[in-house]
Amino acid sequence: MLKASKLTIKGRVQGVGFRPFIFQLAEKYDIKGTVQNNMDGVRIVAEGEEESLQQMIDEVKLHPPRLSRVDSIDVVEMDPKGYQDFMIIPSERTGKSSLVIPVDSAVCEDCLREMKDPTNFRYRYPFINCTQCGPRYTIISELPYDRPYTVMSSFEMCESCQEEYENPNNRRHHAQPIACLSCGPDVELLSIDGEGIGKGDQAIEKVQQLLKQGFIVAIKGLGGYHLACDALNEETISRLRERKRRPNRPLAVMAASMEIARDLCYIGPKEKETLQSSESPIVVLMQKQHNQLPKNLAPGLKTLGVMLPYTPLHYLLFDDPDLRLLVMTSANPSGMPILYKDEEALKGLNEIADFILTTNREILHPLDDSVVQVIDGEITFLRRSRGYVPDPISTQQPVHDVIALGGQQKNTFAIGRHEQIFLGPHIGDMDHLEVVDFFKNEFHHLMKWMGTQGKVIAIDMHPQFTTRRLAEDMQGKMIEVQHHHAHHVACMEDNQLTEPVYGIILDGTGYGEDGNIWGFEILYGDARSFKRLAHLTYTPLPGGEKAIKEPWRNAVGMMIGYLGEKGVILANQLFKEKEYEINILKKMIEKKINTPLTGTCGRLFDAISAMLGICQVSTYDGEAAIRLSEMMPEEITIQESYPFEIKENGDQGLEIDFTKMIDHITKDILQKKPVVDIVQMFHQTLVTALVEALVQVSSFQTDWNRKAVLSGGSFHNPFLTSEMKRRLSQLGFEVYTHKKVPCNDGGIAFGQLIVAANAINRDSNERI
Repeated sequence: MLKASKLTIKGRVQGVGFRPFIFQLAEKYDIKGTVQNNMDGVRIVAEGEEESLQQMIDEVKLHPPRLSRVDSIDVVEMDPKGYQDFMIIPSERTGKSSLVIPVDSAVCEDCLREMKDPTNFRYRYPFINCTQCGPRYTIISELPYDRPYTVMSSFEMCESCQEEYENPNNRRHHAQPIACLSCGPDVELLSIDGEGIGKGDQAIEKVQQLLKQGFIVAIKGLGGYHLACDALNEETISRLRERKRRPNRPLAVMAASMEIARDLCYIGPKEKETLQSSESPIVVLMQKQHNQLPKNLAPGLKTLGVMLPYTPLHYLLFDDPDLRLLVMTSANPSGMPILYKDEEALKGLNEIADFILTTNREILHPLDDSVVQVIDGEITFLRRSRGYVPDPISTQQPVHDVIALGGQQKNTFAIGRHEQIFLGPHIGDMDHLEVVDFFKNEFHHLMKWMGTQGKVIAIDMHPQFTTRRLAEDMQGKMIEVQHHHAHHVACMEDNQLTEPVYGIILDGTGYGEDGNIWGFEILYGDARSFKRLAHLTYTPLPGGEKAIKEPWRNAVGMMIGYLGEKGVILANQLFKEKEYEINILKKMIEKKINTPLTGTCGRLFDAISAMLGICQVSTYDGEAAIRLSEMMPEEITIQESYPFEIKENGDQGLEIDFTKMIDHITKDILQKKPVVDIVQMFHQTLVTALVEALVQVSSFQTDWNRKAVLSGGSFHNPFLTSEMKRRLSQLGFEVYTHKKVPCNDGGIAFGQLIVAANAINRDSNERI
């Protein structure tokens, strides 16, 4: 019996070969009608036998294209119109948008095979792509995703490309970035003064020579420029660090192959899967001992950020067997956004790079490389960007027309549309005008594409954050969200939890409801409200921001805060050359001059790191804490904890007091106890204190859910995460960690948005 249906398929269904896929299914099942892109996703008008229509729908659900994701299929029966064939018809660009914007993808195996085939007309073409790989979000100017609305509109297809583009049975059918040597973009090598040196293969071969000779080359990639150099050349790496003013921050590397990466680092099944995925992020790996890598790649660290080639150009650069490992770090001056415009790269890199390998394919939306690590066999994000943005996260919460502007550091924003949350790209630290401009540009583009209005705006409650000023310039109801409540709810939403749960939130800084700096919190609550149950004893941070950049100052403040005059004496014994400065810090604390009170995990790690002599001056955010955490041995040899106290603190709940721990650690240092033993005992103490505090507060509330979420940037520490999960699970708690968003401030907007969405659905004060 002939039947007709109109199908609307929503999800990631544009830019992934979905229409050719439907065309081929229609041929397979003898179905007539049309398929087109529209502002909802893909619309199909299908006429055929009832059984055939159902078989087509089942195959769409079970075997969609590799890069696609089907969120919903809406089927409406209609009267047959008597179609004689099946056609792909022009896109419809009217109506409200429900589109999912396609993400950029690493080059696929099929394209690589063609690129290496001397008989193929795309042999050694650095921009080869198909419907299953290549640029997407980074080249889109308008929606829906069609070639006229991308940067490829300026490249007219040659006859061969046009033939593939129009052939529904070809995997490049409607591959919008389709191109070849005859008609597409090309690469060009420039001197740092902008003079042309060579194009195409000549440029690539010259870059290979330059890299082997120790030069630094800026290379235009999928989402912006990288600075590349030989990762086995210690002298070149030192020169790069000096020019970029990046003395210690670890540099990511790109390995020519999985085999080379395995020679350098330990790679488990999950790491291998992630390195080879279509997202192709940087994966933080444990280095093998005696791998002979230059120590200045990741000073003071046992880990290394590694990625594999993910563009055709990368593979062409690595076809020289003498190039095995390249530094690939974002090409930007310190603290600035990634450079992606050619003229800005020439201007901004003239004192950093020696040469520039550019292309005439424009980047419209810059994206940093995503960064992940594997903890307990699960992927956790340090940075969610290229390959993942702007893919939405589904939710059951009422988020439509709610936006969240994130925090001051590691900023991302979030946009709610229907049942989806769109996290923006990694923006960075909002301390520079250029970063704020980058935020505005990407935010307004996504808002326009989403077709949302931002009637409700969630912001951090810190009075000085840049995001507050941005929100004040917008039209919408502004809702403040406490920083650690946002972390708490972000992890809840990441695990689809809606009922109240405990939250253990550990990070470096967050403005508290009492005006002090929080960051070592045990909370209980949900998206509607929370209660603070336990926290770290406050200690002074003399000099504020300066004490964060110079952790020895923070250590002195903590020792004085915990130990009083005894702390002054011990501080002078630990920091023997700082007697004059210590006396000034003591007076600042006594007179409360620029000395905020803090109780955060990040500052605690900083202080211990400085006391142990691991890192007394930080050259990048989190350096002292990261280097301390990396002192933890793979095989834990000490289970013992230092003494501590848990005290009652009235309305603020329990107070975790580490006075005795600081005293004991100082004595151990002065008595020359092995640093690795102190580091282990310190870590064990933190976990023990948190577990005991949670057990204590939960014992008074037997009807509360025995579920706990772990969030905040300190949970990038693998030991803290694994050991907290292990111990709490043994005590009958269900423990949840982040899955799709970072536990650091890159996930703050996600939680802010959910809190704000719940706030507008009940009568409450605006202060959450």
